[in-house]
Amino acid sequence: MEVTATLRNAPLSAQKGRLIADMIRRMDVFNALNTLKFTPKKGAALMFKLLESAVANAENNHGVDIDELKVGMVCVDEAPTLKRIRARAKGRANRISKRTCHIILKVSDEE
Repeated sequence: MEVTATLRNAPLSAQKGRLIADMIRRMDVFNALNTLKFTPKKGAALMFKLLESAVANAENNHGVDIDELKVGMVCVDEAPTLKRIRARAKGRANRISKRTCHIILKVSDEE
């Protein structure tokens, strides 16, 4: 059984999110949770909560044994970028991009 959890418009750039996704892909759930807990990145905290949500979905909605779960697909895609302006000297302005991402995480009990 494959169970999905999604996080949309996460305040994280897709490039930084993919670094975390590559770390936990194809791990079993408890090793992935431990890895994320001790990773000092902002994206690791977001991914930790998302993985906990996916495990809870599997247990409560589908009755899957959580000891057999593995992290399957972790997809981090770009989301809309918020454009902000920063005032600079001599009346100029620079554009600042606040990047966001969509994270899709699937856990499954199959190999």
